[in-house]
Amino acid sequence: MNDDSRPDPDKLLEAIQRQEGTQKRGHLKIFLGMAAGVGKTYAMLEAARKQQSLGVDVVIGYVETHKRKDTDALTVGLPLIPRKIIEHRGVTLSEMDVDAVLARKPKLALVDELAHTNAPGSRHPKRYQDVLELLDAGIDVYTSLNVQHVESRAQTVEQITGSTMHETVPDSVLDMADIELIDISPEDLMRRLDEGKIYMPDRARWRWSIFSARAT
Repeated sequence: MNDDSRPDPDKLLEAIQRQEGTQKRGHLKIFLGMAAGVGKTYAMLEAARKQQSLGVDVVIGYVETHKRKDTDALTVGLPLIPRKIIEHRGVTLSEMDVDAVLARKPKLALVDELAHTNAPGSRHPKRYQDVLELLDAGIDVYTSLNVQHVESRAQTVEQITGSTMHETVPDSVLDMADIELIDISPEDLMRRLDEGKIYMPDRARWRWSIFSARAT
């Protein structure tokens, strides 16, 4: 059954644009990666710590470090908004607590993985819609996104890789953002994969076997 009460993302965006003259919108910055593992979250956290050192009120709304020690270390000292726990069909899921971030009203909120699909029962189906609400409330947001999740690039990615992108972000969201491109050489990316700095070691070995098979 379709939930007609869910906000339309286009209408949310239009509402933000209409309110520009009556309320100062938050500023959006996207750390755009050319592939998974290039260091988007790391770069976002480094930038956030610099802002904090300048006296900016920064909080973590949602950051996924994937248990990488160097990335985990950058979260130390940044106030964390506890995640909202959602039970769905016997599975416990955690999402950003939008209401808690709004109530805290920081100057800058960190919201990782912009293309993420929220757990059923969340206020918005997509995380980028959560971000639009924070911006509407005047909160600046730093977020991360891989290029394959940009709506206008999804078909090209599918043609090249054969993989369908089920999670995408409308180009209109990127149009309102400052974008910092994060990329490294293919050799460095493969080295990071082999060292387990992108996935946990077991999964890294599995991914490496796939890359090796494709190369032969």
